[in-house]
Amino acid sequence: MEYIYAAMLLHKAGQKVDEASVKKVLEAAGVTADDGRVKALVAALDGVNIDEAIAKAATAAPVAAAPAASAAAPAAEAKEEKKEEEKKDDGAAAAGLGALFG
Repeated sequence: MEYIYAAMLLHKAGQKVDEASVKKVLEAAGVTADDGRVKALVAALDGVNIDEAIAKAATAAPVAAAPAASAAAPAAEAKEEKKEEEKKDDGAAAAGLGALFG
């Protein structure tokens, strides 16, 4: 992840994203740079319009987040049902104890 952040930082600063620059940013952040990962990152970004990729990612994120919100609703309902069951069990237990003491 830090490799991508280094590339994004260089891009935002208007610098060329090349192996030497990425290594310098990583080392300045206290990360030991892996030459293979740096080389792979630079090769993967070759010919990519970073601004366009960021814009596409920013518009796609809210669409992907919508199903997650609807998935939370059944979990909340299940918790409520569980609480209701616990209350019923507590009542039954209390009634049973009362019978012991007559």
